[in-house]
Amino acid sequence: MHADMSNPALIEISPKGSAENRAKESGRLVATDFENRVTEAVEKVSESIVSVSSMRLERRFFGVVPLEGQGSGIVLDRKGLIITNNHVIDGANQVHVGFKDGRTFVGEVVGSDEATDVAVIRLAADDLPAADLGDSEALKVGQFVLAIGNALALPGGPTVSTGVLSAKGRPLPGSDFIFEGLLQTDAAVNPGNSGGPLADLDGRVIGITTMMIPYAQGMGFAIPINTVKRIAQEILEKGSVTRHWIGISGVDLNPPLARRYGIRSESGFLVAEVTPGSPASLAGLRSGDVVFGADGAEVRHTKDLLFALSKVPPGGSIGLDINRMGSTGRLQVRPVESRQAQRFGNGLQGYR
Repeated sequence: MHADMSNPALIEISPKGSAENRAKESGRLVATDFENRVTEAVEKVSESIVSVSSMRLERRFFGVVPLEGQGSGIVLDRKGLIITNNHVIDGANQVHVGFKDGRTFVGEVVGSDEATDVAVIRLAADDLPAADLGDSEALKVGQFVLAIGNALALPGGPTVSTGVLSAKGRPLPGSDFIFEGLLQTDAAVNPGNSGGPLADLDGRVIGITTMMIPYAQGMGFAIPINTVKRIAQEILEKGSVTRHWIGISGVDLNPPLARRYGIRSESGFLVAEVTPGSPASLAGLRSGDVVFGADGAEVRHTKDLLFALSKVPPGGSIGLDINRMGSTGRLQVRPVESRQAQRFGNGLQGYR
């Protein structure tokens, strides 16, 4: 069957490259939608971001010298509570909090926790733009994230960088405490970002930026917001955080890690280091042990062990079920209370 060439209305003309043009247009629409999500999220989060400046006095051989630090923070609630990093305000004699509309307040440090690098500041203010806090347990590796903060204390408002959530539950073990898993991102994190938000594309704060590794490319870390909420609540209730210390550091065990090191367990807490003379050392815990239970409760992740330790009464002990090279057993460990923990060990740095 042939088209009637005498009737131009019956002839359909397909311009060369029309499919390619439609693909390009579709790509532009997708890019525009993504850009809109990013800009809307930035606008939402930026309302609750503050700059935190601190000053502490340090005695040197020629006299007392004032030292200034700069960081970021977020508004926790409308009644004047601010969250930032402990290392931003540590040892400060004065703390000032600034908003993007130009308002500045003198802040009172309610309390802080060195082990998780969380601090709470109170302002004599109300009706503040509180941040929308997300759920860090629901995050997925690979999702887009935004790191926002007062990088290098540059004037003109917060700096925004984009990236992905590179990993969850990252351990940064020190020699004398178990540090809860951090969020890792390749979004640019710079000095001054500390205490600022890591947010998702819906403008919800999913973490608080805490540090970057200066000798690595694209490795920034944030405290999961669920951890921040829990620590902040304890600070507000008690003024400080008291935790049990047993003297181990390690990492969450997973199947790839188990296969790599020939470990028969596929979940639990893999002990990397035991501090000599610590409660764990005295109880017989060794590097390479896998803790899979604590006082009858299953330990699949670091947080499970931390939760079990938090329930031990003063002077009490905890039974740790361990797997050592295929053999299982239980060790009874008597934790000690410790308010202090070495926060930045192993060459890692936290910035004001």
